[in-house]
Amino acid sequence: MLATVRELAGDRYAGRRVGTPGGRAAGVWLAGSLRELNAEPETMRFPVSGVRELYETPVLQWRIGGQLRRLEHRRDFVEHLASAELPMARTAPLATIEDADLHGRWILAGAEQLGQACERAAAGQAAGILTTRGTDAEGWMPKMIAGPAVQPVPILALRTDLHQQLSGASRDAAVQVTASMPMRVVSTGGINVVGRLPGKAHPNGTTRVLLTAHFDGVGDDPARRLPAAADNASGVAVVLEAARALVTVGIPDGLDVRVAFLDGEEAGALGSAHHAAAVPAGTLVINIDGAAQLHEAASVEAGGPAHALLATLDQAARATGVPLRAGAMASDNRRYAAAGLAAIGIGMGMPGYQTPAETPDRVEEDTLLAAARLLIATVLGLASPG
Repeated sequence: MLATVRELAGDRYAGRRVGTPGGRAAGVWLAGSLRELNAEPETMRFPVSGVRELYETPVLQWRIGGQLRRLEHRRDFVEHLASAELPMARTAPLATIEDADLHGRWILAGAEQLGQACERAAAGQAAGILTTRGTDAEGWMPKMIAGPAVQPVPILALRTDLHQQLSGASRDAAVQVTASMPMRVVSTGGINVVGRLPGKAHPNGTTRVLLTAHFDGVGDDPARRLPAAADNASGVAVVLEAARALVTVGIPDGLDVRVAFLDGEEAGALGSAHHAAAVPAGTLVINIDGAAQLHEAASVEAGGPAHALLATLDQAARATGVPLRAGAMASDNRRYAAAGLAAIGIGMGMPGYQTPAETPDRVEEDTLLAAARLLIATVLGLASPG
């Protein structure tokens, strides 16, 4: 499993964003892994739109008096997903949202003022908006690639403490801001990789089980790696290892076990939305999203008619010693539940979530083992008697 995590987090997959060469290469590698299990891999293509793509590193700096301060992307500031494209850096004076004249100026506005700021910026032909955003515990601003509708002006999100500093400085002196936002909205295509594990499924009375994990990430920045080891190379590693183990010991009679490695989760769970429509009614779905760092307990969310599946999971957790707790799992499991299927999402931690710090060395071996044992025990617990 650690080898799988290192493979998918490697340079040649470039963060595995949906529709990119790296993302497609990861799908090809997973299809090959299923082929080694005689799992008859099939690829399912689907359209993806509205993906935000950075094609250069954004710029943000300001000058107060004779002092110039350059800021670091993803540490000090980040793209706002509603931003208009600004390919070339623009230098302009700084204003506040209360100022009467906003023409050609950068507007300083808090997050709660963003809607008003967008209206005033568009009407007043402002240069753009500097709003606020927090960081994670390690000082990173996580990357996202899908979000709200694009506004007619560029928007950059400044670290909260720097936003406050800039606000204070602007009251005492003139501030010149230089910024760019080379981000465009693209349409592309995703690829799900699905396969059926070899076994003796009975045509009548078969229990259908689907194990899922998304393999896509948010993609590298133009000049910085985002390995996406925890989210979700770790989950993929668990599902792939569970499949290997089940094939090795033999799928119990009466079980039809399938695997789906899903694309486009970071773009709105589009891969699972596409796949769910093709899954037979009555299929029991278990989705793993993050299996890198188990703390007190694994988070579990059940949806659809999942009472029996949840009971089996609980029994498997007791047998394997994995503590469970109810928790929100906003991932592919919700797409299957929305399609009327019994679906459970399981998460066991994502250290460095969607930042450059999400590296393979932070994926814990014990957590991978716990997740794989839980998944295998659950599937075996679903075997129909006789």
